[in-house]
Amino acid sequence: MRRRSFLTYAGLGAGTVLGTAACGGGSNSGGDSSSGAIKVAYQQWGSGTVMKDYLTTVKSAYEKANSGKTMELTPIVASENDYYTKLQLMMRSPRTSPDVVYEDTFLINSDITAGYLQPLDSFLGKWDEWDQFQDVAKGAAKAADGKTYGIPDGTDTRALWFNKDLLTKAGLSADWMPKTWDDILAACREIKGKVPGVTPINVFAGKAAGEAASMQGFEMLFYGTGSTLYDKDKDKWNVGSPEFVDSLQFIKTIFDEKLAPDPSVALDAQIGTRVSEEFLPGGTLAIDLDGSWQSSTWLDTGGKPWKEWNDVMGQAPMPTKDGSGEGKISMSGGWTWAMTKNASNADDAWKVISTLTSFENNLRYNINSAAVAVRKDVAADPTYTGSNPTLEFFSSLVPVTQYRPQNTDYPRVSNEIQVAMEAVVTGQASPADAAKAYDEAVKGIVGEDKTATL
Repeated sequence: MRRRSFLTYAGLGAGTVLGTAACGGGSNSGGDSSSGAIKVAYQQWGSGTVMKDYLTTVKSAYEKANSGKTMELTPIVASENDYYTKLQLMMRSPRTSPDVVYEDTFLINSDITAGYLQPLDSFLGKWDEWDQFQDVAKGAAKAADGKTYGIPDGTDTRALWFNKDLLTKAGLSADWMPKTWDDILAACREIKGKVPGVTPINVFAGKAAGEAASMQGFEMLFYGTGSTLYDKDKDKWNVGSPEFVDSLQFIKTIFDEKLAPDPSVALDAQIGTRVSEEFLPGGTLAIDLDGSWQSSTWLDTGGKPWKEWNDVMGQAPMPTKDGSGEGKISMSGGWTWAMTKNASNADDAWKVISTLTSFENNLRYNINSAAVAVRKDVAADPTYTGSNPTLEFFSSLVPVTQYRPQNTDYPRVSNEIQVAMEAVVTGQASPADAAKAYDEAVKGIVGEDKTATL
């Protein structure tokens, strides 16, 4: 199946790009609503321009269709953690706040508590396209108060990407399919011994990688033990968990045995960009625990076009620790377009959000970002289904996927996961000691009465 170029869609007319954007009956809040400018903030990092190109095209069509109205694009050039911090600082004041923001679903509850966002329910009741969104995607954008604060633009799953050529050189199958953590470690040791100059595996770890370390690093291990970070029904966070120590021990093993990148590389803020644009295309990394979006970097519209990627790279589900349960595990997240509390004109901000997430625009963005579709009509569209050869594999992981706790405290807990990982990577703490420090930090964040060994 051939990848459809972004240029195929860039020539769509204004009416098509705008789709069926609707305007609800919201009220103005904060700022000067007479300018007609809606500020849209998003993350820009590395050399990829998929989001920038997408927003630029939508901006042109939006302004053409809405005389006197403008979309003011505000890229925040920062790594993931720094993006979250800078965005939250901007949203604090009506003077600096954007109107529409690209919001990671795991931050929705904490940003609502901080007073940064406003609900979209009054608009959704009048938007006939809302029924096209999958229920699980709607749930990811719904806060603890039962209201919806963002419109999702796609989701993702996570698995093992591997270089078939390098594994073959190590005597492994080009259809490699590990069944346990021990299978992964055994393969890495074979690669280290037989393919010099190649790093066997990358698992994101440490504070510089931010949520990538927590989610596609630690949580892909931890949830594969059958455990969980948080029990929603009991409203308890998991502390004193032997499985937490086991997950950190896996991290310690790959770094102690030099199966992972050197800590000086692994703990650098550029690690994600280097993995996708340098190590994998350059044939110096054999296995990468990463997301479904990875191939978007290698497409003609990506930051590092790589024509041979589908011939070279294979994918395998991440196995559970010992092959128990479903035998495989994945984590899913996603991003939304949200409206800030200080939006200068709620009606115009909604028009921009519904434009960004309309069928035509969501189709185009999902194709070029290699996202798992959350709109039913996009997921069924032949242009989408035929757009990427890995789509079927990553979509097949949805039945075994897990989600981060939708809890106000999760962002702070996630930071403590990164601290624990980094302590193990650098040798500052054993897995057991790092886990104990994590437990105490969680108790300090949520209160000891909200913790238990689950």
